[in-house]
Amino acid sequence: MKIKLIVVSKTDIPYLQTGIDEYVSRIKHYCDFELVVIPSIKNAGHLSTDDLKEREGESIIKQLAKTDYVILLDEHGHEYTSVGFAEQIQKQMNAGVRTIVYVVGGAFGFSPSVYAIANAKMSLSQMTFNHQMVRLFFVEQLYRAFTILRHEKYHNA
Repeated sequence: MKIKLIVVSKTDIPYLQTGIDEYVSRIKHYCDFELVVIPSIKNAGHLSTDDLKEREGESIIKQLAKTDYVILLDEHGHEYTSVGFAEQIQKQMNAGVRTIVYVVGGAFGFSPSVYAIANAKMSLSQMTFNHQMVRLFFVEQLYRAFTILRHEKYHNA
């Protein structure tokens, strides 16, 4: 199974990027993993929020295949425990899903077109986090999920 994480704009906080890189390298021991960074929209400050979300949405959709199982990281999504998240990944693997794509949108969320193609929504917390921090939190939880599935020490160490 392949897992892809799509994010809007690059991570420009060095310590976060270091952490993201560390967990991405760890995840690759468990599955085929790809981090796709969608470039920031040019002249975004001159666009309305809806226009910006629509342009970001077009860029996100271009990265998707029809067979991808798409999960949006969204404040209104389902919350999981770390074990519950691991179980969801195992469930998708058992169902024969070839590619799970998790998507972190821009600062204003997703366009209606992105919501329309999503298979599910997931929330990391009821709190609001900086979108760059969400990337680190997500890849750490993904790594944790694989260690849970493999009964490795990381989860309770």
